[in-house]
Amino acid sequence: MTELSSCKQAIENCRQSQTFSIAHLYKEEKTMDMHIHDCYEIYYSISGGKQFLIDNKFYAIEPGNVFIINQYESHKITQVDKIMHERIVLSIHPEYTKRLGSPKTNLDACFSHRPADFSHKISLSRDQQKRFLYYINKITGAEGYGHDILEQTAFMELLVLLNRLALTSHPAKAAPACIYNQQVDDILAYINLNITSPITIGQLAGKFYLSESYICRIFKGATGTTINKYITARRISIAKALLSDGASAMEAYEKSGFSDYSNFFKAFTRAVGISPKKYAQCSVS
Repeated sequence: MTELSSCKQAIENCRQSQTFSIAHLYKEEKTMDMHIHDCYEIYYSISGGKQFLIDNKFYAIEPGNVFIINQYESHKITQVDKIMHERIVLSIHPEYTKRLGSPKTNLDACFSHRPADFSHKISLSRDQQKRFLYYINKITGAEGYGHDILEQTAFMELLVLLNRLALTSHPAKAAPACIYNQQVDDILAYINLNITSPITIGQLAGKFYLSESYICRIFKGATGTTINKYITARRISIAKALLSDGASAMEAYEKSGFSDYSNFFKAFTRAVGISPKKYAQCSVS
């Protein structure tokens, strides 16, 4: 399998092949705001960084950390310490992991069947890091006769490793967002608790006894995105999950917190790449 140098290319290859792709990245691509995509993501940090925001949880990024993200979770790298930001990102089609599993071994578990205290972050030991990279090298180095079988076998072994670690390890503690940690954590908690109801910056400012300019500044400083963009990304995540569970486009709109259908349609199509109705049809098929 060819090792790619772009996350966007890896996601597109994943969609087209309906299997998985690997990208090895050394520098920042164009800055991405809170985003979601239809592929699962396994993010392995080599050089470390500062913090990851996944839904409403902050995680410190250190060398040897793995982050497991499903297709409904909005996420963003909020800050990176170094110019060199080396990481390996696997984009995985959700149906592929389901096909690879067996009645006794659900390889999709770390993405879709999580315990209540699940942590997106796994801190690998030195030996586990070597094992992770061994599987990656085996996948990307496979050539000639049987290369597809070798790639799939190594990928399955990698999933077995990550599932064992994700479902049995102790949850990673959330990272402090910044010096405004408690305020921003409280704001995030409030937004997520009320995400399906109307939320305005003025309402938030009044709730937390802060000025509108101040609450916007500390939120952007901690998360790297604006309040409105964060709310939109979270609502799209909810809508995607509803559509995948069989809800109609209108039902997803009504239950995800958007103020009107036009805004919902435009935001969803821009973020996901297809309309809500088309997404629902693809999920059913």
